Order: sequence, then C-alpha cells, then structure tokens
Amino acid sequence: MSFKLAIFFLAASFAYISCSKEKNKDNMKEFEDKMNNIAAEYVKLVLNTGKYDPGYVDAYYGPEELKPAEKDSAENDITGLSRLYEKSGTLLDMLDSISNYDADEIQILRYKYLYKQLLSVRTKIFILQGGQLSFDEESKALYDASAPKHDAAYFQNIINELDKELPGSGDVETQLNNFRKSFIVTREKLDTVFNTAIAECRKRTLNFIGLPRDEDFKVEYVTGKPWGGYNWYKGNFFSLIQVNTDLPIYISRAVDLAAHEGYPGHHVYNLLLESNLVKNRGWLEFTVYALNSPQSLIAEGTANFGIEMAFPGDSRIKFEKEILFPLAGLDPSKAEKYYKVTDLISKLTYAHNEAARNYIDGKWTKDETITWLIKYSLMTPERAEKYFQFIENYRSYVINYNLGEDLVKDYINRNGGTPENPELRWKLFEKIISTPQTPSNLQKR
Repeated sequence: MSFKLAIFFLAASFAYISCSKEKNKDNMKEFEDKMNNIAAEYVKLVLNTGKYDPGYVDAYYGPEELKPAEKDSAENDITGLSRLYEKSGTLLDMLDSISNYDADEIQILRYKYLYKQLLSVRTKIFILQGGQLSFDEESKALYDASAPKHDAAYFQNIINELDKELPGSGDVETQLNNFRKSFIVTREKLDTVFNTAIAECRKRTLNFIGLPRDEDFKVEYVTGKPWGGYNWYKGNFFSLIQVNTDLPIYISRAVDLAAHEGYPGHHVYNLLLESNLVKNRGWLEFTVYALNSPQSLIAEGTANFGIEMAFPGDSRIKFEKEILFPLAGLDPSKAEKYYKVTDLISKLTYAHNEAARNYIDGKWTKDETITWLIKYSLMTPERAEKYFQFIENYRSYVINYNLGEDLVKDYINRNGGTPENPELRWKLFEKIISTPQTPSNLQKR
C-alpha cells in the first residue's frame, strides 16, 4: 500500500472510543494502562526520530530512561528509519485495538490527540526516508489541517486598501517601508520595551488564568536565526524566550512577541499542559513536543490569538500610546495610523502560505518565491530572504500561524466566547491550552 493510501486509510478508519456514563472501573484501569504504555512508546518514537532531524524535538523534560542511548547514531543506522516507520504503524494498530473501550471526555481527547500525533510522526519518518508530498498533503498529514488557497487578486485588493492609508507616493512597498521606519525600536531600548510588554501581558493573563507560583522565563537576544522569536520550554514551568535581532524590530512586535512567546502564548500553554497533564495525571506523551505535529497548530494558533485575548478591542493601542511608545522614544500621536496599517498588513499573512505552497510544490524557484513575498506580503528584500529561509527550514509549518489562529478564534466565538463575554472567552481559551486538543477537533463539523 502506498504511503498516501495508507494515510487515507488511517484517517478514514479512525475509530474514536466511546463515552459512557456508566464506566466499569476495571475496564477504565485496563484502558488507561494500555494508553500509558502506548504513550511511553510514542515518546521513545519521537525522540528516536529526532536523531535524524535535530530540530524535530522541540522540547523534552520526561524520564531520562526514555531517551535514545548516546551510542545510537542515526548516520550509521541505515535501517533505523524503516524500523521507526514500522513502529509507528504498530502503535497506531495498538490504539485501534482499544477503540471499543468506554472512557470519559478527557480520555477521549487524549486518545484522539495521541492518534493524530502518531500519524504525524509516521509522516515525518516517511519524509525523512525521502518520501515526497505536496504542500497540502504534507500539512494535512503533519498538522491535521489544510490552509485555504488565495490568488493574487485577493491580496491585491488588500494592498489597494493599504495604498489609501499610507502617506506619500510611489509604489506601496516603498511607501510602507518609509512609513515603518518611524516605528523601529532601537537595540538599546528593546529590552526595556519588551520586558514592559511581557509584564503587562502576564498581568492581564493572571486576571483570568491561575499560574504556578514558581513559573518563570528568561529572555535572550540572538542573531542568525530563520525566525523572529522562539520559546524553548525547559520543563518545571520555565521557558527560555529568544528574540532575533537580525532585522529591524517594529514597536508592534513587542506586544506580539510578549503575548505569543510568553503570556498567554507558548509559555502558558506549555506550563499548563505540564501542570495538568504531566504532573497531575502522569501522561508522558506531553513531556515531549514534536515540532512537526498537530500540537504545533494548536500552540501557534493559541499563541497568535493570545495577542487579541490579552488586548481586546482598543486596549492595545491605549497601552502602547501611554506606555510603550514613550519608552521606545516614538511619537504616540502616530499610533492609530500605525495600527490601521498594521491591521491591513496582517490580512496578507496567507500570502506567506501561497509562497510556501508554490515553492514546495516545485512551481516556483527561489527568486520567484522571494519576488512574490516582496509584492504580496510587502516584505523588504532582506525580510523576504529571511522568510524564504524559514520556508526552506520549516516547509508547511507556515500554516500553523494564520490558519491556527483562525481555527482557535472561530472555535471560541462559535461557542459563545465573544469579546462581549470575556469570562467565557478566557474559559474556552484556557480549555484549549490545558487539555489534549487536535486541529480537527476545533473545526466546525
């Protein structure tokens, strides 16, 4: 059976366990024991797959004995990937074999999560073996979601709106770049501005979500990375947040990074999973974070939507005008215009997906991809080059930011968590970041 057919078969035959009001305790204990055994094997599978791609294991803080032996070398083990591929299939079969057990809601979520995660590991191994998938096939198999397609006319309409907002004359790219120069945070003021933004995001998050007293983070400024910011979760409620200073950092990035990487974004997401599912329940699968997996769409989607959660309505502009703009030495009177422009630019993020889709599918060259990013994402040549590096490194991962945010936002709004109902809004958001969730579980059925 071909890989594509196998993926289809697994997805089509995915049998969810049932939820019964009257559960036999022995039945539940047997089910949980089997799940725990599969979870431990899943952790070992992810860690062993990471030997073939150093960036695959984003975080691990589980038992040392589950790690691969140091002497095991991926380079010298040509049959290793084949064994891991077979192992992934065995674990999926094991999950299928316990699909007839009764379980409560949280156990059903766990089952679905582990199934989708294993399917993504199997896909990753297939790719490491040299297997090829289209952008959409890859994103569906790795991240449990497919991004919508948009043509050039869609983005041009947004750019035409932007042209009306921008001062000056000439092409939109030049107008935008000239406009944004007035909103760059200098390197010497960056740490103060960023830490102030983090403190405000943390305070706003604590108004709705209880966090462990000993949670903490450290901020580092780095260069030479394909990303703008990164949260390296270390376990025990601690994160290392790195900010890349290769390119100019605009004032809007302070809150964006503070909320996305910190509160209520990645830092809060990871520590809540550790607290609720690892420490309280002993579920080992949450001690490892496989980067190319459905978990990333949940993580990136909630981190992006976390910006709006922390700063609903006009509260962000108010905070930045009164606090961040003065700290950065920028003119607060220009804040409203800046965010009108920024909001329009945010509507162009799906142009990033089109760039990645066409490059990965072999339809565009590097130069054609960079040209698209400059024209329809309105990136500078330097930023487009940097983003192209991101596409080369992370491929279909790009969908996790915009599609992930849209799925999370739609799920929360659809279930009554509108801006007019902040208590429910935060309750639903906390549920997503503290329980086992899959992208397909958030989508409207």
